[in-house]
Amino acid sequence: MSFDPVTLLRIANLARIDLPAEHLSELGDEMAAILSLIDQLQAVDTSRIVPLSHPLSVIGEMALPLRADAVTAENLREASFANAPQTENGLFLVPKVIA
Repeated sequence: MSFDPVTLLRIANLARIDLPAEHLSELGDEMAAILSLIDQLQAVDTSRIVPLSHPLSVIGEMALPLRADAVTAENLREASFANAPQTENGLFLVPKVIA
C-alpha cells in the first residue's frame, strides 16, 4: 500500500505531528513497510493458541482461569538458611562493610 502526500499530511495532522514536506516520501515508505509487517502478523494461524490473559480481565468483565493457590515447597526459610554461611534468630549474618 502506498501513501500519497495528502494522506500522510492528514495522518500527521490527526496525530498532532509537525511533518516537514521533505520527509513525506520516507514516511510513506516506512508506513507501507509497517503495514506489510502487520499483514504478515495477521496471516499467522492462531486458532489453536489459548490466550494467557485478556485486557477485559482487568476491569472484571472476564474471569481468567487461575491455578490453585497451594504451597508447593515444604519450608523455604529452612532451605534458604541451609546455604547461608551464618544465620542467627532467623536472619542472615553478613560481614560489616562500612567501617
